[in-house]
Amino acid sequence: MTERTEQRDAVGGFGAAENGAVQDVAAVQSAAPYGTSAADRAQRRGIRERLNASENRQLIMGVAATLAGGTFWGFSGTCASFLFDNYQVDTLWLMCARQICSGLLFLIPILAFDRARFIKLWRTPRDLAILLVFTLGGVLLNQFGYLMAVRLTNAGTATVLQCLQLVIIMVYACLRTRRAPRRRELAGVALALAGTYLIATGGNPANLAIPAEGLVIGLVAAVGAACMSIIPAGLLGRYGSSIVTGSGMLISGLVSSAFIQPWTNMPAFDAMGWGAFAVLAFVGSFLAYFLYMQGVRDIGSMRASLIGTVEPISATVTSALLLGTFFAPTDLAGFALIIAMVFLTV
Repeated sequence: MTERTEQRDAVGGFGAAENGAVQDVAAVQSAAPYGTSAADRAQRRGIRERLNASENRQLIMGVAATLAGGTFWGFSGTCASFLFDNYQVDTLWLMCARQICSGLLFLIPILAFDRARFIKLWRTPRDLAILLVFTLGGVLLNQFGYLMAVRLTNAGTATVLQCLQLVIIMVYACLRTRRAPRRRELAGVALALAGTYLIATGGNPANLAIPAEGLVIGLVAAVGAACMSIIPAGLLGRYGSSIVTGSGMLISGLVSSAFIQPWTNMPAFDAMGWGAFAVLAFVGSFLAYFLYMQGVRDIGSMRASLIGTVEPISATVTSALLLGTFFAPTDLAGFALIIAMVFLTV
């Protein structure tokens, strides 16, 4: 077992579909005749060509879905920044409303096409308990931490800090498999620490370039993101990513609404404000999660994690172009170090 495979399996990765595809290929190939005649050889060659074409289509679709999902997630931070800057939106209101809308959007195709597994999840007490832990310790923590980090810093910085989840996942993988970190993993941690240092201080240890609370809450978002990958590993295999993610978002939104009561504190949105919120909920949440998870199923968690590094790039570029956010050279250097960490730790 390779280093990357161990790490992916330790967190319950999403590569099951990829492994299943390999088994399907083996099954088809074993069914082919192994004669030596020209007809037999031509038949085997035709099977290989069809399999290769199918795998190539799946790879292309998976890469495209992952790129789109990562880009949309990064863009969601820019939408949140726009709402914070122009409409004085409360962070908790935005978190709650976003999750309810995204959860309902997930619920529509689930009830239409996958109702049996959805009902089974809610009728299985042990799985439902895991779902609740995933909701509170993963979805709610990540969404709150991410939006607060966007508010206190900017979309690019918040998204990059969230990428530190991979360091947490690596530590968890090492503890679970009872092994010491490998050299490439230690190098990834060093890059992550160096990148965080540059973002936080701008290269000057005597000053903080971003608010201290922004740095802390960005790390909270990373913890929540790591929990979102670790906690529901078994559920994803039994029920699928749409049911687990959609249920978690909807529960999180409903639970938080009991305390926040978003209907009592509606922001004064105009048409542009509601448009930005709609983009945040539909494109930056529902489509981002749906497409990224589709990519994970098609190309495996390792490739999806690498391609997912488009998230901070998307957030940084869209923040700079649409909102005029300024990023110092030390910020960009820190972003680059953390993105390099991703390539070393997945």
